[in-house]
Amino acid sequence: MILHSVSVGPRSGRSDAPVIVLTGSIGSTTDMWLPQMDALSADARVIAVDHPGHGGSPVPTDDTTRYTVSDIATDLLTTVDALGVASFHLAGLSLGGAVAQYLAAGRAKNRVLALTLLCTAPQFGKPQSWFGRATGVRANGTGSLANGTVEKWFTAGWREAHPASTEAYRRMIRSVTDEGYALCSEAPGRWDFADRLPQITAPTLTIAGSTDPSTPPEILQSIADAVPGARPEVLDPGAHVPTVERPDEVTRLLAGHTGVALD
Repeated sequence: MILHSVSVGPRSGRSDAPVIVLTGSIGSTTDMWLPQMDALSADARVIAVDHPGHGGSPVPTDDTTRYTVSDIATDLLTTVDALGVASFHLAGLSLGGAVAQYLAAGRAKNRVLALTLLCTAPQFGKPQSWFGRATGVRANGTGSLANGTVEKWFTAGWREAHPASTEAYRRMIRSVTDEGYALCSEAPGRWDFADRLPQITAPTLTIAGSTDPSTPPEILQSIADAVPGARPEVLDPGAHVPTVERPDEVTRLLAGHTGVALD
């Protein structure tokens, strides 16, 4: 399945511009990457991709009785291939980080030039909690998760200072289809990648939010410890979506790791 994507740049006009592929959190759309897309597209072609049933991406219609991170990764790679991209830098946040781990260790191992993993994990808690979340979303809709999710995504201080933006991100979560969210909830319930992290050979940067309740810094440190040569960074303050809460810092880290020039 081809997923919805947004491709911008390079504004420099470079014919040999590097490509940066961005994939985000469950419950988000490509809008969570807007600050990075604006800045990085000065010198790179930046492609942000929606998960199945999120944003402009369709809900899968084939057999989804055992939807996995591998399925999402296959769809993302199909999309990148359709855009004519051979090699690329890859950045993934949360569920997108799991997709990025999978691609960098296997399916696209020789195509990923540099890997950035933000607020993600090699295993996301107890599987039953994810299957229970999927059941709850199918029964009550994504709106039932909006308040609790933004409290995990952003620190209390940021939410207080940005009430309009906080409401916009609640609307983002409510915009995700119930079935798309449910399927993408089941995927991390089947995800355990700790043993395969050493297979990642691309230069790797991990980025954690200091008070992220979902994937705290010690989890990102464990990834950095397992991936040969990986470098960890922690943003303080910061919660689960630093691309929005700490946009300048995330952009500078991505630019430095990929060698892309900023305006």
